[in-house]
Amino acid sequence: MAKPRPGKKDLEAYTIRGTTKVVRAGDCVLMRPSDTGKPPYVARIEKIEADNRNNVKVRVRWYYRPEESIGGRRQFHGAKELFLSDHYDVQSAHTIEGKCTVHSFKNYTKLENVGAEDYYCRFEYKAATGGFTPDRVAVYCKCEMPYNPDDLMVQCEGCKDWYHPACVGMTIEEAKKLDRFVCAECSSDDDVKKPQTAFTASSVADAKV
Repeated sequence: MAKPRPGKKDLEAYTIRGTTKVVRAGDCVLMRPSDTGKPPYVARIEKIEADNRNNVKVRVRWYYRPEESIGGRRQFHGAKELFLSDHYDVQSAHTIEGKCTVHSFKNYTKLENVGAEDYYCRFEYKAATGGFTPDRVAVYCKCEMPYNPDDLMVQCEGCKDWYHPACVGMTIEEAKKLDRFVCAECSSDDDVKKPQTAFTASSVADAKV
């Protein structure tokens, strides 16, 4: 009587081929795309398992880049922004190229230095419908757009709202030189608007989340 073939076994960790980096369930990884002209895919490992021939597979939950979503990339999407999707898959562990970190939006805005392997996520994404959770986020500026951490914004000392320099008639260079500024709505009708006495120029960070 033939012996039953051993089934799959769960693994606690996997060492990325050609490296000393170890990944475990819960880690975020960069995965090699079939089209070499595209950036690596980003996924969160849910499970690692090996079959009887010791072929290692990973069950992953994909992150989507804005341009991969149904609605496409929009003005407020940052360069390092990802959406955690409800799209699960099983891939060969050999396609893992490296590890990365997907931060919460709040933690990402507090990073002093953003590395090549740093990303952030503020939305979950339904791949089939294109829906997002949450479906609403805070908006800022006269243009009423969500915050993009890649864009410089300046804060009015009066209303404490944040503005894109272009939306208030300034260049980025001018905004960086300002120490203080009060927006037009907060300036009294009797005062002449003086750019040098308004907005605190900042890259926003804590106050924007």
